[in-house]
Amino acid sequence: MHRAQTARQLLATLVMSLAAHSIAGEVSVAVAANFAAPMKMLAQQFQRNTGHTAILAFGSTGQFHAQIRHGAPFHVLLAADARTPLQIEEAGQGVRGTRFTYATGRLVFWSRTPGLIDSKAPNLKALPIPRLAVANPKLAPYGAAAIEVLDALGLTETFRPRMVEGTNIAQTFQFVVSGNAEAGFIALSQVFAQGRIRQGSGWIVPDGLHAPIRQDAILLHSGQGQAAAHALLQYLKSDEAAALIRSFGYLR
Repeated sequence: MHRAQTARQLLATLVMSLAAHSIAGEVSVAVAANFAAPMKMLAQQFQRNTGHTAILAFGSTGQFHAQIRHGAPFHVLLAADARTPLQIEEAGQGVRGTRFTYATGRLVFWSRTPGLIDSKAPNLKALPIPRLAVANPKLAPYGAAAIEVLDALGLTETFRPRMVEGTNIAQTFQFVVSGNAEAGFIALSQVFAQGRIRQGSGWIVPDGLHAPIRQDAILLHSGQGQAAAHALLQYLKSDEAAALIRSFGYLR
């Protein structure tokens, strides 16, 4: 009797799982460039857990905002700031009550050259940096944070003639990786793994030198009736997702 009951329970679980996956859908997600690496892993876990597929597009928050204003068919926005989702909500393009902070970003001053940057207290002014990569502060919140740091250190005018500006934080990172800039302000998540900066050299910028980089998500109106969109936002609030996000150097 016990074996028969166990078999029925297993069968019921299998049927429910198959049913859930049979109605699985797709969610189109606009993802801030700094969050590309963790989001790719989160999307895999999300699909394993729910059967839903997340279709990901990566870019600058400013560019996504413009696209959403012009009707881009995204279901969910994962922004690099808190202001943009709020503006989208106030403009009636996002669903009220769905905004939340999925991560708080951290900024790092980084070079691909080992030993170039002192991780404790670098003298930025004395470093041999003919070109400094910074994301466009008008489009990318990490770029705005970088300018805040330079302002706080009194180095904005020193570095302004040397700045190489990336459209988003992904392009900014590529400038440094390729050698088109000797160093740059990038997202810590781009070079962080297993509790440390995994390559080159860098200084993790103290939080007090810039406003918190609070990254908010919002359900867009085109995703209001999409079960996959609601499921993704719920998954991003889970302990499993939070642990993965922290492993990339974000605060949660």
